[in-house]
Parts: sequence; structure tokens; C-alpha cells
Amino acid sequence: MPEKPDRSAIEIRNVSKIFGSGDDQVKALDNVSVDIRENEFFTLLGPSGCGKTTLLRLIAGFDFPTEGEIRLHGEDIAPLPPFKRPVNTVFQNYALFPHMTVAQNIAFGLEMLGRPKQEIEARVAAMLKLVKMEQLRNRKTSQISGGQQQRVALARALAPQPKVLLLDEPLSALDYKLRKEMQIELKRLQGETGITFIFVTHDQEEALTMSDRIAVMSAGRILQVGSPWEIYDHPAERFVADFIGETNFLTGTVKEAGNGRARLLLGSGAEIAASAASDFKPNAEATLMVRPEHAKLVKGKGDLGGTVQNIVYFGTDTHIHVRLDGGEMFIVRQQNARSAGCGFEEGEKVGVSIGDDAAQVLRD
Repeated sequence: MPEKPDRSAIEIRNVSKIFGSGDDQVKALDNVSVDIRENEFFTLLGPSGCGKTTLLRLIAGFDFPTEGEIRLHGEDIAPLPPFKRPVNTVFQNYALFPHMTVAQNIAFGLEMLGRPKQEIEARVAAMLKLVKMEQLRNRKTSQISGGQQQRVALARALAPQPKVLLLDEPLSALDYKLRKEMQIELKRLQGETGITFIFVTHDQEEALTMSDRIAVMSAGRILQVGSPWEIYDHPAERFVADFIGETNFLTGTVKEAGNGRARLLLGSGAEIAASAASDFKPNAEATLMVRPEHAKLVKGKGDLGGTVQNIVYFGTDTHIHVRLDGGEMFIVRQQNARSAGCGFEEGEKVGVSIGDDAAQVLRD
């Protein structure tokens, strides 16, 4: 697969957005800066109210920043209204015309732009082929399924060949199986069209599955930008680690630190060596993070000791809940083999083994 260019499609510089005035002011975005590359699937990820949709609306032109600049290929677009921006949006509710056919919905935006009839027909045919809906071109959108409606909304947004496509949680209304299928479909469409996709979601698994890079947001700020692997395995701080996937957190005191490593003394008396996302001073309180699948349960002595409290079978894997000797709960995720059982029983004394690269010390 060819490498994607490093040129920026969207540059967001020191953008803040304040709603209301006086005592009723709400700062939805707080001095946000980020570069989004050409031909990139970029995801804004965070809980409700974190500012991700506000940022998307600023890029689209539905709102304007209180402070800062938004540039598209170097041009400041912050003052431009939506219809003057080479940007299209796919909304959560799709916003299709139910009385129109699939083909008419796709053609609508091109007609509003005054494109020639021959060009419109060619683009509609190309979009129908792209989203694999040629046979439904004459079906009204009120007569097709939710997944098919989503494809029509995508085709309509892609038809004018925008430089950037904005997607505001477009999969949230679909059932689980269809949502998984459409994640792969969206990724395929982005790769085939070469258009920059900016995707908003609160679903961590969705972001990890689809994105080239992810920006994790909280309280109007971007906390970390990185590849799915970087965000999951090397979170910059506790909020990111806690929001992305399942995580064990243990509190301890830094005994020594340096060169990206640290050694923590836990309340149980155990010492754990870990990578460190920040510089820590000796005797400082810190949080240790270990992903459940990065720890291993052993019979006998491990880095940590505890007692099996609960065993939960998930089909592909089993979650074993351990009460550590220091009193904390710790989850170990073990992939299931063909043979039944995980090899441990509730009430059994066990050890938890943590590899050299499995733990990380985080700033709060």
C-alpha cells in the first residue's frame, strides 16, 4: 500500500470556541491546535461534551471560532460560509430526501452547484458503483435499509469531490453487525477516493479499527494525537489510557526514574519496573497502567500476588478478576484455546506476571 503524504489538508491553530456570554459562558474548545494530513482517515475521539462535534462544525463552517485560525491547504477558511468551502458533511441522521430516488439524492448537490447534466449523470453512476448500489438507483430512500441509506449519504457527499469529508457519528444508528461492516466499507471508500476523512465518534473500538491517526479529546482540549497503536499502547496520560480500552491502574511511589523508565513501589510492597511517559521525581505519587492482555496469570509467585475472585468467559477470551494482596482489583485477559477452561479456579492463590514492556507510569 503506498505511503500517505505528510502534507497538511487542515491546519487548526489555537482555536477556541465560546458559547454564551457573562456568567453563562461555556468554553467548548480551549486553544486547540492540530494538523490533519492529506488522504488521511483522522478521528476525533472523546466522550459527549468534549468538543469534538464543535470542532467538526467549525471546519464545516456551521459555526465560527471565537479565536484562532482554520486553514485548508494553507488558505484561511474560518471566515468563509459553508457553501464556499470544498468540504462536505455526512450527518448522524443522513438528511436524505425520502421522496427522491437513490440516484436523485446523489445528484442533488451537483445540481445545486450547477454542474452540466452529462457530468452529473457520470458522477452519479460512478458513486453508485463506488458504494455498490447500482441496482437500487431508482428506489426511493424511504424504501431502503439503514445501512443502504448510509451508503447513499456517503455517495451524495462524495459526488462533488470535496477536498475534505466530515463524518459526524454516521454509524451510531446502525446495529452492531452492520456497523462493523460499514467501518470496513468507510475505510475502503477513503482509500479509493483519496479524500481526507475527519470522523467524529465516542466509540473507542470504532476509532481504533478505522483511523490512520486519532485525536483524543476531553473538556475542549486535545490530550494526545497518534496512531491507534500509539494511543492504545502508549497513552500520554491517565484519561487517555482509561478512555481507550480496558486498563488496570495501580497507585504507587516512584523509587527511581530516568531515560524513559521508572520503578514503582506499590502499597503491597511489590516493585514494578515500567516505561514512563513523563519525567518523574523520586518519592512522587504515580499511577501504573497495565492492559489486561499484557499481564499473565501464573501458578505460584509472580510480580504481584493475589486471589482469583471471578472468572468471566467471553468466547474469544476469558477475563480473570484477581484481588491483589494490596487489596486492589486486577483483570487478566487470557485468549481461549480449543480446550475448555482457563486453568484457574475462583479462590485460588495466583501470581500476576508483568513483562518489561507491559507496564507504563502515567501522569494524572
